[in-house]
Amino acid sequence: MAYIGRQPSYGAFEKQDLTPDSSTTTFSLTYVVGSSSSILVSVAGVVQEPEVGYTISGGGANIVFTEAPTTGDNVYVQFLGFARDVAQLNSGSITSQTELAERAASGDFFLVYDTSATSLKKIQASNVVAASVNRTATGDGSTTGFTVTDGVTAAQCLVTINGIVQTVTTDYTVSGTTLTFGTAPEASDAIQIRELPA
Repeated sequence: MAYIGRQPSYGAFEKQDLTPDSSTTTFSLTYVVGSSSSILVSVAGVVQEPEVGYTISGGGANIVFTEAPTTGDNVYVQFLGFARDVAQLNSGSITSQTELAERAASGDFFLVYDTSATSLKKIQASNVVAASVNRTATGDGSTTGFTVTDGVTAAQCLVTINGIVQTVTTDYTVSGTTLTFGTAPEASDAIQIRELPA
């Protein structure tokens, strides 16, 4: 085929021929399209106007003609672009968006983009932000070690004795699952250990 001007050096638009029978108005498309403007449709040499001569149905998988093309007419669809296949939530689409005005519940999920896997993933809120843990104890005059969650650091612990905030590393340290006071709290001292999220 001869071209006026420079011959195209790359790119091609896929074409699908349809076989009309004077009664069928809906045809399956070879490729799923994003909108009626993503295709060029010709019926007997006449280009059809999107949303007037035809529409798209089935999520872009079908073309629906306003009037059934006549038997023997040359009918074809030229694909100008394809729909991008994107994962959808809950096998559907997001119909509404609301802002979470309070702290996420531990059973809630966040959506994150995993750059190493180049994919969208869900992660449980409890794995993103740990809940605060409050522990209380009573001093006995000799015990210096008290249990905390494994992995928590001294800087993540807010510790009070009878309401007085203790100083990190000066008054207590943390190793493994044990918070250790430098001096044993007195008998009947009210101890509160609040483990803060990282």
